[in-house]
Amino acid sequence: MKYMLIMRTTDDAAIHEDEQTNFEEVINAMGRYNESMMKAGVLLAGEGLSDAAEGFVVDFNAEAPIVTDGPYGETHELFNGFWILEVASKDEAAEWARRAPLGRGSKLEVRRVTDESDFEDFADNEFVQKEKGWRNEQEQRAEQS
Repeated sequence: MKYMLIMRTTDDAAIHEDEQTNFEEVINAMGRYNESMMKAGVLLAGEGLSDAAEGFVVDFNAEAPIVTDGPYGETHELFNGFWILEVASKDEAAEWARRAPLGRGSKLEVRRVTDESDFEDFADNEFVQKEKGWRNEQEQRAEQS
């Protein structure tokens, strides 16, 4: 099973930004965490995200989508990075999430990544079939690079 761990910042983290942790310590802690997941064979992907001020939101509530530059939303709505893990169970995903080197004001949202079994009732759908082909193409590209 694949799970996505979504790193969220809360308002509490924003309040305590003045309690600046040595950034090299943060890098080292994240590096050790990532390395432990690599060695365990569970880490499929993971990335940090730039500041929300560099991003934008596309809002589909209007007839034509509206693009709004960041910063946007409430602090508790933002996410700062993610990991995708391949694990045997929800419990194992929770255990890896508990080990994340995050401090006060941070949260991890953990969500299962859907797979083919979630779409069994639509197995004959054109785009469900195409999705299988696209995944194979992506795997081949990844193997070649």
